[in-house]
Amino acid sequence: MMQQAYIIFVVISFLASLTIYSQQNTKIYLRLFPFFLLLTLIIELISYYLFVKEKKVTITMLYNFFSLFEFLFYMYVIREVIQSKLAKKIVFYTSGLYLLLVILNFLFIQKITSFNSMTYALGCLLIVAICIYYFYELFQLSHSVSLVRQPSFWICSGLLFYYCCSFPIFGLLNFLKKGPTVIQNNFGTIILLLNVFLYSSFTIAFLCRIRVRKSML
Repeated sequence: MMQQAYIIFVVISFLASLTIYSQQNTKIYLRLFPFFLLLTLIIELISYYLFVKEKKVTITMLYNFFSLFEFLFYMYVIREVIQSKLAKKIVFYTSGLYLLLVILNFLFIQKITSFNSMTYALGCLLIVAICIYYFYELFQLSHSVSLVRQPSFWICSGLLFYYCCSFPIFGLLNFLKKGPTVIQNNFGTIILLLNVFLYSSFTIAFLCRIRVRKSML
């Protein structure tokens, strides 16, 4: 039931993302978002089907590959919205290093058949760090901007909140089985709420530049 609710918010965000093609001066990273969300939706539908069939190993492998793609995509998005050329280079090389570490983890450490909690936790930290730098640049601007109408603000806000909260959860995933029962029982609800906030932030990012014309009475 929780996964179904999550899929609904992904669908809403995907439909909202289609509106960017009717908006002027849309950045490339925004134009790529509908394809990313469509892929996310497909992955979630496949994983739901596999969950019904109880193919847990296959689901884990699927999420391992998709989480890698997800982190790399988010790093690309944030790299596009930051201004410093040096910071852009650092994010680019960090993405390559992260890809290498994930491959090594696939092959030699946690293997691909188990959830790669170590590299997932590292990915969370990287996204949080890059988002913090984005906000640092934002508050260093010499001129004022309307944050409400900035898609990058909503995207980075959603990513920062989601990964700040999910890091301690996924980072310690291997130990949750031994943790308090209350944590185990509410794990799915917590992740659902985090995803609802994340995709709601994405939805606002896609719609925030649309101007509503007031009718003359």
